[in-house]
Amino acid sequence: MAGTEASSPCNSDSDLVKPTTPLVAFLERLQQLAFETFGKSNFDPKLYVDLSLKLDLSATKEAFDQLPRCENGLVFVQDLREYIGKYFECAGDDLVCVEPKDFVKEPEGFLPNVENQEVRAWALEVHSLWKNLSRKVSDEVQKHPESHTLLPLPQQVMIPGSRFREVYYWDSYWVIRGLLASKMYDTAKAIVTNLISLAEEYGYVLNGARAYYTNRSQPPLLSAMVHEIYKRTGDLEFAKKSLPTLIKEYQFWNSGIHKVTIEDAQACTHTLNRYYAMWNKPRPESSIIDKEFASKIPNDEKQHFFREVASAAESGWDFSTRWLRNPADFTTMATTSILPVDLNAFILGMELDIASLAEAVGDYNTSKKYFEASRVREEAMRSVFWNAEMGQWLDYWLMNSACKEVEKWQAQNQNQEAFASNFVPLWIKSFYSDSFLVDKVMKSLKNSGLLCAAGVATSLTNSGEQWDFPNGWAPLQHMIVEGLARSGSTEAKLLAKDIAIRWIRTNYVAYKKTRTMHEKYNVEKIGDFGGGGEYEPQTGFGWSNGVVLTFLEDFGCPKDLKIDCCDA
Repeated sequence: MAGTEASSPCNSDSDLVKPTTPLVAFLERLQQLAFETFGKSNFDPKLYVDLSLKLDLSATKEAFDQLPRCENGLVFVQDLREYIGKYFECAGDDLVCVEPKDFVKEPEGFLPNVENQEVRAWALEVHSLWKNLSRKVSDEVQKHPESHTLLPLPQQVMIPGSRFREVYYWDSYWVIRGLLASKMYDTAKAIVTNLISLAEEYGYVLNGARAYYTNRSQPPLLSAMVHEIYKRTGDLEFAKKSLPTLIKEYQFWNSGIHKVTIEDAQACTHTLNRYYAMWNKPRPESSIIDKEFASKIPNDEKQHFFREVASAAESGWDFSTRWLRNPADFTTMATTSILPVDLNAFILGMELDIASLAEAVGDYNTSKKYFEASRVREEAMRSVFWNAEMGQWLDYWLMNSACKEVEKWQAQNQNQEAFASNFVPLWIKSFYSDSFLVDKVMKSLKNSGLLCAAGVATSLTNSGEQWDFPNGWAPLQHMIVEGLARSGSTEAKLLAKDIAIRWIRTNYVAYKKTRTMHEKYNVEKIGDFGGGGEYEPQTGFGWSNGVVLTFLEDFGCPKDLKIDCCDA
């Protein structure tokens, strides 16, 4: 792999840390004790940092410290269970189920091109899942924020499902796309209002609406959400109100910690971006897991490792061999030493969105500024990421010179492993409007080995991590399919429809078998859900629901399509 030499970040690992709350710090202690007491079997560390207090923190801590201990220092199982029951509300109790006001059992104009009655019936069931995932943050969170890790939000929310009991940033884009297909425009706007409130409070949209997520963001898709809602509703006031926050978020992603300057082979300099979490400790929601990995490395390297792990979580790809120097060794995580193709595609999309929205509201100076920024980034991506021989955009590994003012581009630093992210730039207009480029990328995708029976695989490496083979994820299917479909190429449009049908079919077959939608799917076998990673496979599931509804809206489903069989 390129870039195998050690690379230190531009800031020391003791810098750029956003402190957590006293409650989160205490809940990590509870999480550790629960792990020691209850054991590894079915243990989910996130459960304990999602608990909220019944009494004040000082009384809860005092009772914790007074728990009777065995000779080996552990607490009796029954004593700990009784303590948790007495001092904590159940995880998720600070969210209240609420039916969205704009939910209609069968909306007018819903999926007009879905003629297959079996598929239509299923699509209506998926549509009805919005009621299951809809929540409102309880008034108690607003009254006593110090007693909750859940953050207060002004509007109703859509959670992904299962252990994910709070709003997540990039999930929300595909939830919104599904809500738009469901004609639930007010709910879609409410989600954006919540994310804007987080950005205004913290300076960026958080990974999720929890106190332990305030040290990192997630793939920046807020502008894409606003732009999609504006395209569907024509709500100019909504666009105008959102614009200042979109600009604030853009400035965050183009701040010092995220920026790297590269000098290309023609001696032209380009500024591109990376993930960089403001954290150097175990992630509170996975503290047990992070500390176990860190036990294998020297003490003076632990802070750096924790930042790399948190930065991988910021990428949304937690976790993948994409971020590892050695695919067989999790402790070689090196996220901050990588310029990711997809992050820079999202920021290019942000520039185009801001330019478009600014033009719509009559702010032509801002529109011109961001359109020009998009042209500069497009050129940077072509220069640093594009590999003409492979027909893909490739992540770029930074070397020891990453901390210098400018790093010189070297061809061997492109990561030539196949990842679905290598094709994500096609989702952005700057690239899908280039017919020659589309043709090369389409052929490359067909020959990459990533295209499988049930969709596009995340990678070709079966590492046991969830963002690797054989898992396929709804967002990746959608971005690749939509890029192909929006191009001017007939062949690309046909490939887009083929992938979409594969994905619809595997979601349908899995739903019929399990009566639920899944977070991820095994693309090797139609109807199998995915696995791997640090937690059990989850159901619900926000972005899977959204992508299926979007695909059915965009591609329809003819009467004669045999949806429940494996033959296309």
